[in-house]
Amino acid sequence: MDRAALADFLRRRREALQPEDVGLPSGARRRAPGLRREEVASLAVMSTDYYTRLEQRRGPQPSEQMLASLARALRLTGDERDYLFEIAGHSAPTSVSAATHVAPALMRVLDRLDDTPALILSNLGETLVQNRMADALFGDRSGYTGLARSEVYRWFTDPSERLRYPEDDRDRQSRAMVANLRAAYGPMGSRSRAGELVRALRKESTEFAELWDRHEVAKRFEDHKTLIHPEIGPIELDCQVLFTEDQSQALLVLTAPPRTEGYEKLQLLAVLGQDRFAETRG
Repeated sequence: MDRAALADFLRRRREALQPEDVGLPSGARRRAPGLRREEVASLAVMSTDYYTRLEQRRGPQPSEQMLASLARALRLTGDERDYLFEIAGHSAPTSVSAATHVAPALMRVLDRLDDTPALILSNLGETLVQNRMADALFGDRSGYTGLARSEVYRWFTDPSERLRYPEDDRDRQSRAMVANLRAAYGPMGSRSRAGELVRALRKESTEFAELWDRHEVAKRFEDHKTLIHPEIGPIELDCQVLFTEDQSQALLVLTAPPRTEGYEKLQLLAVLGQDRFAETRG
């Protein structure tokens, strides 16, 4: 671990970012350039004291998980992320773990979406990052580990996952999930994490096995869908999707036309989300 290089790199990357670059209000004029240390710490989900010690060359060696959070918070490119890992004493991420590093271009768009649900998914259906409105709509998905990080796996193994969709739409959603996974499986191959998901699901779900044998392949995201919130009830939403150039990640944005019932329910969802956040901070 090169403490001096790590400290200098973190500081320079922090100073190169402006609040609006990461979706934060610019507020009053700042005495120093860039983000504050506490802002980076909050974005990386770590304590300000821990981050400060890293910049002061006296922190412990960060874990790979912590470095991935820092890379995301500082909006690093793939090359910058690899460099961060190396100066912190770790090997650059493998192609598998690197795939979970959020594409900076998608992150810049997500940073500017605060009033409607938006989230970034990997091609395996893993939620990489979501905004506060997506938290309010879907719940916090950051706690899942292992195969359960994939929404495809949860859909076929956890019945509660299906409660977010009307019963008459669940068969279509099942087919879309499998078609999406098949599209990822092709280029990734049987020895990849996609292959691991397929093998596990074929053993655990007869429904999945039957759908997988149909060989349907498509990156499917319904343009219009109804989602069921446990407190608000059904919400009709339009779904727009933006893919990275290599199709490995997708930004989903859920909106409703103004003056519709769906729009009003999104407004209510925003209030509920703020109330929950205040409760967790209280």
